Amino acid sequence: MQFDVVVIGGGLAGLSCAIRLAEQGKRCAVVSSGQSALYFSSGSLDLLAQLPDGSMVSEPLLALPALAQQAPQHPYSLIGAPRVAALAVEAVQLLERCGLKMQGSNQQNHLRVTPLGTCRATWLSPQAIPTAPFGDVLPWRRIAVLGIEGFLDFQPQMAASSLAAEQSVQVDEVSLHLPVLDRLRNNPSEFRAVNIARVLDRPENLAVLIEEIQRQAGQAEAIFLPACLGLESDEPLMALRQALGKPVFLLPTLPPSVLGMRLHQALRQRLQLLGGVFMPGDTVLRADFDGQRITGLYTRNHTDIPLRAQQVVLASGSFFSNGLKAEFGGIREPVFDLDVYSKPQREDWSSIDLFAPQPYLQFGVQTDANLRALKQGVAISNLYAIGAVTGGYEPLLQGCGAGVSLLGALHVAQQIAGQEGSV
Repeated sequence: MQFDVVVIGGGLAGLSCAIRLAEQGKRCAVVSSGQSALYFSSGSLDLLAQLPDGSMVSEPLLALPALAQQAPQHPYSLIGAPRVAALAVEAVQLLERCGLKMQGSNQQNHLRVTPLGTCRATWLSPQAIPTAPFGDVLPWRRIAVLGIEGFLDFQPQMAASSLAAEQSVQVDEVSLHLPVLDRLRNNPSEFRAVNIARVLDRPENLAVLIEEIQRQAGQAEAIFLPACLGLESDEPLMALRQALGKPVFLLPTLPPSVLGMRLHQALRQRLQLLGGVFMPGDTVLRADFDGQRITGLYTRNHTDIPLRAQQVVLASGSFFSNGLKAEFGGIREPVFDLDVYSKPQREDWSSIDLFAPQPYLQFGVQTDANLRALKQGVAISNLYAIGAVTGGYEPLLQGCGAGVSLLGALHVAQQIAGQEGSV
């Protein structure tokens, strides 16, 4: 099976790279071993929220020179500040072509409300999420946080308490009684955000939801609901806002995340619309090499039939997605046995303080400045590494995981598209 590019990994990095290449006429295949990490995300995308020294970042692009000094192996530092700024613009445009209209600016972070009712700095957020300008507060003085009776993946009391303390506003916390959800409620394993959204998105059930919110919301100026609505589009949320005549927003829930799933589905649909091939439930096991060049990939489902491509992009994720493996002998990249940033002593991989920075989060594949993967210190000529599988940065503490995935994907796509020749 022959392609111009094979992308290993169907998450944010892999899909974004494949989409951009497909838009430029490349025949792409994406091999995805399982559920994307987007299914576990809030739907918001971070660019850079904090420097390694702990300094908070309000203007990500202006903080890049300091980041390069403090973390020279960070993917942004390798790409370079001018290129990162240009790629951030391209990333927003790509999301828009996928039908994803996000709120936010490349110039300044904003604050999004988390499921716990706290505020976190981020780059882009779905239109459904409540936000405030960086360093500011929410514009409403009375908010209703409405849970769903029996739904354990969102705790309205916790969110309401944090909002009241942090925002100095009056917060009313109420649980909605919705008999249309009784069948799901009787089976805890099915009483999840995605299944609830499938029920509430129906027009006849949306009317019941509107009636219950009107009864419970009181005099609140804004209403916050768990993200159990709008599995396919924002239309149910828009209908709620119109019927209630006031702002209605969604707060992410425990996984699976409706907002994260919508992001993944939009990217996958865009890829397939462009003619890209998506191979779900398959795993790349090994590769053939000719010197420093990959000549074939072997997957679990295709057994002895190799996938052949001029270029290969590794976007297999970190430990969570088995893109990296922790073994007694050290940290390993399992497909190509690439060079990995890590610490040799196991006791140095993590901190005993659960809330302290965890060293293992910075482990990952080493690359050159073009994001080509290194093996025994030498760049493989047609293998690039992007996203969470790469090392040199801390995605959670630094608030840059999504940005590294998106911008790295576009950076590599441009390099590949600029090379002549295809299979």
